[in-house]
Amino acid sequence: MKEFPEQSTIIDVHSKDWKIIELFRKKPGGIISGEELGGALDISRTAVWKHIRTLQEIGYQIEALPSQGYRLLNSPDILIAEEISSGLVTGTIGRKILCFKNTDSTNRIAFKLGEQGAEEGTVVIAEEQSRGKGRLGRQWESPSGVNLYCSIILRPPLMPVKAPQCTFLSAVAVSQTIETTTTLIPRIKWPNDVLVNGMKVSGMLNEMSAEMEKINFIILGIGVNINMRREQFPPQLRHPASSLFLESGKPVNRIEFTRALLTCFDSLYESYLRKGIGPIREQWLSRSALTGRRIRVSFQESEAVGIVVGLDDDGALLIQGDGGKIEKILAGDVSIVE
Repeated sequence: MKEFPEQSTIIDVHSKDWKIIELFRKKPGGIISGEELGGALDISRTAVWKHIRTLQEIGYQIEALPSQGYRLLNSPDILIAEEISSGLVTGTIGRKILCFKNTDSTNRIAFKLGEQGAEEGTVVIAEEQSRGKGRLGRQWESPSGVNLYCSIILRPPLMPVKAPQCTFLSAVAVSQTIETTTTLIPRIKWPNDVLVNGMKVSGMLNEMSAEMEKINFIILGIGVNINMRREQFPPQLRHPASSLFLESGKPVNRIEFTRALLTCFDSLYESYLRKGIGPIREQWLSRSALTGRRIRVSFQESEAVGIVVGLDDDGALLIQGDGGKIEKILAGDVSIVE
């Protein structure tokens, strides 16, 4: 096991604990005797009871029926690696999943793992972050048990200049996942926000370790506001923010959403490595919230105003100024000029 920051608590489900859950899942709503569970795991009935207690402490609702056995009533709304991996069919993303009850930042843990040689596709997920990272050094609000905070380790065979393209894969993957798991229609706001009804529900943050002509690894951080309630948003947020729950009026199963996101990202990443950014760029543009809109881009002491006309292959936003000149925007905060 890798060493993690002191304030990080990993959610660790013992293999025998998970075997019990798998046995329950094969018999939905049914009663399984302690003897049957003990035989399947080659342990005593007393040991079975200890594993049941551990699962109950995690949050699984398991009923003990005297002289009959046990029955699984409900599973917890907790992002557990074994739950996410169950039924996950991907080539690269999610080969290894680490889930934490709490930590300072999934990006920081993933970066450390990247330096230690963690394999490509490793995913770090947290129920809660104390110092979640946003763009330009901002904090990403990360309350417990309602959203998705994850970081993915990539090792693409690319030049470092191409690294920003991976953010666009994330935006498309999040958008596709929202489309398949809810009835909502997402839109992408350059450079890395996903909006629903004009409200921000997701953001991404790239961090990289690279040499002059080689990417060692990229950490792709993704935050999605899934079931966050209005009172959980801090009043000082710079941009209007919301969650999938608030915009749809329906809670979203976070395990299913996470599994769908990893599946979407895996497919897009495989396509990207084979075909380049072109197909991803087209999907991004088809969901753009800015194309054809007049915007203002502010970055440090500079400002640019123009109509958005596209996105170049390196991820720069293309805007046409009043004089007709096309300008490439590489960074900044975007606001729509009405």
